[in-house]
Amino acid sequence: MNALKAALSTTAIAMLMGTGALVATVAPASAYVACNHGGGDCWHTETRPRAPGVTFDVHPDDWYFHQTWTGNNDYHYRDYHEGRGYYRGGIWITL
Repeated sequence: MNALKAALSTTAIAMLMGTGALVATVAPASAYVACNHGGGDCWHTETRPRAPGVTFDVHPDDWYFHQTWTGNNDYHYRDYHEGRGYYRGGIWITL
């Protein structure tokens, strides 16, 4: 009986240590809201956009939810778009 308890305790400790190691190595997902500097088009993205000659304002993903919506027509929120590129004037520009 004592041998069984010792074996189960050892197994439980090993499983907890393995789970802890797995949790420690998982990187958090990065998400952003990017807005082109000139036109006010904003979209969700997984990476910081870069394009020659274009300036972007990059915000944390929850920035979108903290905006005041009353009378604020400076930003136009666009759908997420696959691939490398950016929005300009409501049109996706592929790089």
